Amino acid sequence: MAAKSDGGGGGGGGGGPAVRLESPEAGGGRRTGGATPPARRYRLRDGCWVLCALLVCFADGASDLWLAAHYYVRGQRWWFGLTLLFVLLPSLVVQLLSFRWFVYDFAAGTKGSAGSTKDSARGPRGCCRLCVWLLQGLIHLLQLGQVWRYLRTLYLGLQSRWQAEHRRRHFYWRMMFESADISMLRLLETFLKSAPQLVLQLSIMVQQNSIEPLQGLSASASLVSLAWMIASYQKVLRDSREDKMPMSYKGAVVQILWHLFTIAARAIAFALFASVFQLYFGIFIVTHWCIMTFWIIQGETDFCMSKWEEIIYNMVVGIIYIFCWFNVKEGRSRYRMCIYYIITLSENAALTILWFLYYDRKTTSDFDALILVCVVSSSFALGIFFMFIYYCLLHPNGPMFSPRGGGCIFRQRPAPAPGPPADAVTSPPRSLPRTTGGERDGAPGERDSCVPVFQVRPRAPPAPAARAPRTEGPVIRIDLPRKKYPAWDAHFIDRRLRKTILALEYASPTTPRLQYRTAGAPQEVLEYETTV
Repeated sequence: MAAKSDGGGGGGGGGGPAVRLESPEAGGGRRTGGATPPARRYRLRDGCWVLCALLVCFADGASDLWLAAHYYVRGQRWWFGLTLLFVLLPSLVVQLLSFRWFVYDFAAGTKGSAGSTKDSARGPRGCCRLCVWLLQGLIHLLQLGQVWRYLRTLYLGLQSRWQAEHRRRHFYWRMMFESADISMLRLLETFLKSAPQLVLQLSIMVQQNSIEPLQGLSASASLVSLAWMIASYQKVLRDSREDKMPMSYKGAVVQILWHLFTIAARAIAFALFASVFQLYFGIFIVTHWCIMTFWIIQGETDFCMSKWEEIIYNMVVGIIYIFCWFNVKEGRSRYRMCIYYIITLSENAALTILWFLYYDRKTTSDFDALILVCVVSSSFALGIFFMFIYYCLLHPNGPMFSPRGGGCIFRQRPAPAPGPPADAVTSPPRSLPRTTGGERDGAPGERDSCVPVFQVRPRAPPAPAARAPRTEGPVIRIDLPRKKYPAWDAHFIDRRLRKTILALEYASPTTPRLQYRTAGAPQEVLEYETTV
């Protein structure tokens, strides 16, 4: 990745987008006499949230292994094999991905360090690097990569509270990067492991017409893990973007309840149908996954840095869509969400009715069957209720039914808010440079118009959720257009870009701002602002 430092330190390798650090004296920022606004501080509740996430991760994995051992002791080899398969296979995939990220980060860090000479490699530093390799290899071999990343996130967050100002911001950046990594890894693991495990254990309960304590514990842990990771992923994603208001912990808890009940209804309907129609259940799952994946691809998502990574990502989101809603496209998602939940409600009803018509009357009484049908319907209704609570009262952009929220009743434009220009960016991350949607897309015909380069163009008023950005200090300019929400910013998913930004930020005496390329800017300005 090409990188250049015009006012501080820099580092990077080849093959990535151009990155440049500019100091205010070099023209990359505005000279002001005011103090730099402080970055968002790591709070005690943030650490408690990480500890709760670690507890959920432990409970999910330990309960599944305990149940597998229970099946083995009782001689139920078939259930033992399936339970263990749904634990080990997804865990191996996630551990390999996590170790691959570690290999790239650690190798890039040692290559870019000043002490990576032959003499130092033979000294204590070489021994330390070898110990780190062995430790990380052992951690991932024991399937504890996610646990290590949770503990590291907690450590970096606490360091951001205890260090001096500049070091505090640096640790906060690293903590946000680690939070993004563990959120992506755990989201992948839960829908590859916990979701099928939940359906499997519910199907066994229905077939046996009884619920054993370990089965109930494993199913409950899987369900909580699924709901927790959906809400946690959305919270970390919003926290990472300056153009979006952060999600409160109240909103995160209500979103957990929303997904908890809707996924529970979905999983019970799957389990009931699979207990009678095993073959047709497999056909239904594959068909639903294909339709949802095609729907996602047709929406032209922009999450990854390459085409093939984008296709794989869409296929994984197709698995998520089997169980719950997951927003992957910018804009008003209420219509897409309504379509999804109408389809889900219809499928749940059809699967439950088919089971009710053909279930085994010898093992399940009519009263128990009616209770199961009521559980499916009431659980889905509760999930939709909490969804309305979240959007009407606790959404980060404000309540849906209010003059400031973009809800169904009040649709007038908010009054323009005074403040600095929209292309000004703030300190990282909840402090990272942001461009607005209007600047990113450009007005119709704007690129073809013959206007002066530095003419001030009219733009749409900022959203009421926008925060006052910081305009002083050095700027790290990135020669990439900024990805639209709900995608991660490029410096969160491109590890080369991340390493370069961390090196530039650490070498800079003050916290720099990040600025992505503005798609609608004239070519002369782009050539001035980027490094070729």
